[in-house]
Amino acid sequence: MRSLIPVNPGTVKRGLTVFPTLPKIRQLRMKKSIMSLFADSLTAQQQFLREYEEALNDAIAAVVSVFKSGGKILLFGNGGSAADAQHIAAEFVNRYLIERPPLPAIALTTDTSALTSIANDYGVEDLFAKQVRALGRSGDLAIAISTSGNSLNVLRAIEVCQELGIRTIGLTGGNGGKMANLVDCLLCVSATSVTPRIQETHILIGHIICEMVDETLFGGESSKL
Repeated sequence: MRSLIPVNPGTVKRGLTVFPTLPKIRQLRMKKSIMSLFADSLTAQQQFLREYEEALNDAIAAVVSVFKSGGKILLFGNGGSAADAQHIAAEFVNRYLIERPPLPAIALTTDTSALTSIANDYGVEDLFAKQVRALGRSGDLAIAISTSGNSLNVLRAIEVCQELGIRTIGLTGGNGGKMANLVDCLLCVSATSVTPRIQETHILIGHIICEMVDETLFGGESSKL
């Protein structure tokens, strides 16, 4: 049954919940903030494309090459970057836009037993490095994600990739941090050091890689066409 509580002027009713209407001045400030956030995100994406278009093409070619040769993609990062790793892995394993065979990709952020046992026995610094040693092989490719470029567990995993002959793509932001000098292919959202703005560009990069892989390997048409 719907609420019988009377709705006073200056409120908006949504189902059973009554929300107070924001004062006009606050509404205007919120609209201005929203527009500013969109502008900041678009600026970060546009600057990335100007600076790293060639590197992005190289990253796509590397992913395509690995899948063609029977290798797999390993993805890892912390927090929101962990979510991005899982998101991109799922697009490869399941599907992106077209029907095609599943592609081998593993997010090293999802096995809670492995993650908690490694953290408990060795520390969080080895969360991804040990998994790379267990699962990675020469000819694979790793996508390492760190908005600062300085996440220690990500850097350690990159070093293990180097030992094993696993090529690396690094997604980061700002000045690139220590990651910038470690990965084979750097994709850096250099326009900002603000984590959410970097992550918004990172997932766009991930989607572009997925779409171009579909198009290159399976003849899937770009969503823009």
